[in-house]
Amino acid sequence: MSTPPLSPSPVPQSSLVVPQAGAVVSRTLVKAAGGTVTAFAFDTGEALSEHSAPFDALVLGVEGTAEVTISGTQHLVSAGEILRLPANEPHALRATTPFKMILVMVKA
Repeated sequence: MSTPPLSPSPVPQSSLVVPQAGAVVSRTLVKAAGGTVTAFAFDTGEALSEHSAPFDALVLGVEGTAEVTISGTQHLVSAGEILRLPANEPHALRATTPFKMILVMVKA
């Protein structure tokens, strides 16, 4: 099933993705040559394994909390907070509660 495009009208961030038990759910909001914007919902304990990307990214906390590890340093990200993931540095994420975020990747 295809996700409808993002409306050109204001939309509550919390409504962009719906969490599912035992899963990570994502929805691409913008995909362009200059970068991507993706909404994610994580059930408690769900994770993204350690990886790196060739571009900087921003994690924008929407709901809940998650532990984000960047090059071995752990950070707690909560709703209303932002965290930069530096290019080429290994990072991972684990939801400590049901967690929603928007990930902005900037290709430069």
